[in-house]
Amino acid sequence: MPARGAGHSSLAIDNLRAIVILLVVAFHSVLAYLSFLPPHPFAFDQPPFEWRSFPVVDSQRWLGFDIFCAWLDVFLMSFFFLLSGLFAWPSLSRKGVRAFLLDRLLRLAGPCAAVVLLLMPLAHYPVYLQTASDPSIADFWRHWLALPLWPSGPMWFLWLLLVGDIAVAALYALTGRRRDAVLRLSRYARQHPARFLAAFALVSVIAYVPLAVAFGPFAWVQRGPFSLQLSRPLHYALYFFAGVAIGACGIERGLAGPDGPLARRWVWWVAAAPPLFVLWLGLTALTRAPLPAALWLQVLDDLSFVAACFAGCGAALALAVRFAAVRSRLLDSLKANAYGMYLVHYVFVVWLQYALLPAALPAVIKAALVCGGTTLLSWSGTAALRRIPAVAYIIGAQRGASAVPTAQFASHAPHSAAE
Repeated sequence: MPARGAGHSSLAIDNLRAIVILLVVAFHSVLAYLSFLPPHPFAFDQPPFEWRSFPVVDSQRWLGFDIFCAWLDVFLMSFFFLLSGLFAWPSLSRKGVRAFLLDRLLRLAGPCAAVVLLLMPLAHYPVYLQTASDPSIADFWRHWLALPLWPSGPMWFLWLLLVGDIAVAALYALTGRRRDAVLRLSRYARQHPARFLAAFALVSVIAYVPLAVAFGPFAWVQRGPFSLQLSRPLHYALYFFAGVAIGACGIERGLAGPDGPLARRWVWWVAAAPPLFVLWLGLTALTRAPLPAALWLQVLDDLSFVAACFAGCGAALALAVRFAAVRSRLLDSLKANAYGMYLVHYVFVVWLQYALLPAALPAVIKAALVCGGTTLLSWSGTAALRRIPAVAYIIGAQRGASAVPTAQFASHAPHSAAE
């Protein structure tokens, strides 16, 4: 491990891209083998089109994958939004609002639109083949166009992140000379981490629990290519702006610093996360029983989600700033290709799951083949695409000069808000 100093936390958080992208690939790779899925694939034409979440349904199952996916669902996307916010304010300070927004549109809106329009039909063709009477591409295309929505797969994250970037740019523009208020909040988080985290946890309850009670924790809505989990828009916004507050003055000191409270107390965070996840898992199992759960039990379950997510994100960030500041050529390559892997991996996941349907292999072996194959194909494919200069500029990992002398702002998954 390198000596702790300037750039330690930035390098550690930069290295998180390699880890979280692999977790995203692993998450999607095992969805076909969850034990709770029905025995047959979901019909392509029938609402609520649950194949959007589970595109391929295999007869081989393993309960361990259910627990693995539940663990990632608790914290991973919230963690993405937190990381995304860390570099937003320094990037705005360095580039200005206009350049920042143009960059976000180029690096988020452009790739998102291209993937949704071009790759998502290709990714979902195997979904149609599982139940189709006519497997022709022409018939698939007729059924696809007849859908009341345009499935976007994992790209929902990018449009929500773009909304967050637009919101923080608007805040930056409107505050004008009062921007020091954000810096004061960032300094407060450094100087009083316990108070900041306690307030954050309390606001998390307010942001999540009422919507989860009103709509349920798992309900989604989709209009055209835009999808949204109804219980979590304020929750994700809170994590994004918490990242903005933490990173406004740089990340090398304070909460995410190499000698900050997260790194010093990483054992506490790691010890707290598993039992809180197990608590949420047990309460969720009770609320999803055949009979409707009592309101108090639903609220308790929603509170447990807030706690498990908070602890999971804290543990992931603490482990990163404590142990992940290492240099590796393999990590460098994976980081450089991480955004592109995020964009294209879903096509490989679904097609490999479909190809393995007739194979008489255990679920664990199938999932390993899908995950390994997807990683290699999306990694090598992205590396090949990045040989095209225009593509490399949009999806490549590039560094910009820091707006804060103590921090060298790095990329994050699936892209860098500092770029």
